[in-house]
Amino acid sequence: MQFSNLPPVVKNLLILNILFYLPNVFFSEAVFNSQVISHFALFYFDSPFFKPWQIITYMFLHGSIWHILFNMFALFSFGPIVEYSVGSKKFFNLYFICGIGAVAFQMLIQALEVHHFTGHFTIPADFQTLDPSVIEKLKDVYSTPIVGASGAIFGVLVAFGMLFPDLELMILFIPVPVKAKYIIPCYVVLEIYSSINQSQGDNVAHLAHIGGAILGFMVVKFWNLQKT
Repeated sequence: MQFSNLPPVVKNLLILNILFYLPNVFFSEAVFNSQVISHFALFYFDSPFFKPWQIITYMFLHGSIWHILFNMFALFSFGPIVEYSVGSKKFFNLYFICGIGAVAFQMLIQALEVHHFTGHFTIPADFQTLDPSVIEKLKDVYSTPIVGASGAIFGVLVAFGMLFPDLELMILFIPVPVKAKYIIPCYVVLEIYSSINQSQGDNVAHLAHIGGAILGFMVVKFWNLQKT
């Protein structure tokens, strides 16, 4: 599909994501982290870095060229057919509901994790008395930014799989076409496995991906969108 033929929401999302990625190219890492990430990436709601607008702006930031390429390729590949099917207004709502729901799910799990360690959803005043390993985990929750459109993209993928379950897809490293109703759930299961068995150094927000997928499923069901 040519760029000029893309439906309006997908086209504008692609443009905005590319524009938001430009600071990665022109700024040094230190400047990018202090001026962009600290203000527009999403942080835990009790973090001193949290700002309300971050629930939207985080979706337009990406940590690396591969991160944005993967997300934009998925949006370019699956977004147009979903937007043409449900209409631009519903696609717009689907995308942002899934993106916001994705980090709401991530933050809920983080809140439960903080509560597990402290008995509160926020850090207590006497947190310095906690075990050093617990303090490090709390610092990780409070200081790690979340960036990327992946949660919204997973919502779009799930919607695509539900609306076009029998559409065959060619997947890298698989020599035969696979129906969407088989391959999309595999992606979601892989994210669940990755979140449970997250290895050291893996900074991917798998829980946000799962949250986006759940919201995509719920939106399609709630709107009673019909598969084709």
